[in-house]
Amino acid sequence: MIVTYKGIKINYNTFGKGTSVIFLHGFLENSTMWEESIDLISSTYHCITIDLLGHGHTECMGYIHTMEDMAQVVKVVLDNLDISRAVFVGHSMGGYVALACIALFQDMVSGLVLLNSTSFPDSPKKKQNRSRAINIVKKNPNVYANMVIANLFAKENQLRFASKINKIKDEASKTPLQGIISGLEGMKIRKDYTSLLANFNNPKIIFAGIKDPILSYNQSLKESKHYKINLISFDGGHMTHIENKNEYIEELCKFLNSF
Repeated sequence: MIVTYKGIKINYNTFGKGTSVIFLHGFLENSTMWEESIDLISSTYHCITIDLLGHGHTECMGYIHTMEDMAQVVKVVLDNLDISRAVFVGHSMGGYVALACIALFQDMVSGLVLLNSTSFPDSPKKKQNRSRAINIVKKNPNVYANMVIANLFAKENQLRFASKINKIKDEASKTPLQGIISGLEGMKIRKDYTSLLANFNNPKIIFAGIKDPILSYNQSLKESKHYKINLISFDGGHMTHIENKNEYIEELCKFLNSF
């Protein structure tokens, strides 16, 4: 389905009926990443997947796509569907966008799952790495995307999930150059939402991979303990929904059953 926002096309899909659950994908991903999750839970929940700015079939809006820009897109989709309140599940960058939705439209978010994501902003080192990545992308976007995707998985899972990795690479290769750069720039300057997460009084949970090569598990532990947020640990990397699919679905349904 398509809705327009500031002259650009926003792509989204809906499945099932029940409590509304918004699924927000990560960087270089798109709404197809949720296909298996949707197949398993859409008989019980109303699932909405959205292609964020510059990803999937959603067009680019500018040189920088801030997390707040992407949150505005989510709001447009929910308004179009006449949904005033939903549970948000955000993977990696999608988690940053979900937090921006809380900052801008708190009443819209009835619950939050941070899936391999964090409320912390980029460290100075991480910002430098994103700037380096932008330079690499400008020279060869496909090489960059292929390199990034493989490194999302725990090392011991890269061979095991080789076919899945190739599928994700195929989807990532469809991301336009502007979409990649705009996403990197937006993540680099994203806000510190730790206080916002701590003060968010609706149900919230963090799903973290013990062997996550992108987001330090120790950082997730710190976030959980310091801000008193329940943390569910999985024995995998940054792609919990694939590497630990059965356990992830079980824990997700436990969380959603409270709504």
